[in-house]
Amino acid sequence: MPGGQRHAPRPGQRGPGQRRPGQPGAGQPGASQPGPRQAAAGGSVDEGRIADVIGPVIATAGMDLESVRVSAAGRRRLLRVVVDSDQGVSLDDAATISRKLSAALDATPVMGDFPYTLEVSSPGVDRPLTDPRHWRRAVGRLVQVTAGDAGSISGRVVAADAGGVTLDVEGDHRRFGYTALGAGAVQVEFGHPNTELGATGDGY
Repeated sequence: MPGGQRHAPRPGQRGPGQRRPGQPGAGQPGASQPGPRQAAAGGSVDEGRIADVIGPVIATAGMDLESVRVSAAGRRRLLRVVVDSDQGVSLDDAATISRKLSAALDATPVMGDFPYTLEVSSPGVDRPLTDPRHWRRAVGRLVQVTAGDAGSISGRVVAADAGGVTLDVEGDHRRFGYTALGAGAVQVEFGHPNTELGATGDGY
């Protein structure tokens, strides 16, 4: 399930449609609070512009921005931000980065005039492995991947570095460069521990 929490207006802040002229709305994480936050003034939402605003904040926190998605949710917008790191993303991590992203978003007009909810989560197990960092974070996991002339193979990720990936394929360690690999798919294993936030099958 998403690790990000809905954001309600800060104490003393005017509600949607009641902002002082020239003053953007501001929000803070709440425990699944339904109250929307009024976004700063602006035009239509551009996911690329949002990424430009929040990307540096996420990088400073030692994480990677995996995706940004904006969808309609009634009369407001739902902003879903997926982040990841080599150490994973805990609930505390999500709450901390959510507060920082709220401050960055409220300081710009990037979200337009609509109230919105921010959700922060980590990737689900169905996130394709397309980047070296994805493979590095999948060490120990069983994956299915098309590997050049070898075709489609199933193996456990033993190691991943800047040059490629080592897979344990039926006890045989096989090395593949990234250019030889298609998008890897992590296989669900019953009983396999998974402590990453947001790993629910849909990734959000």
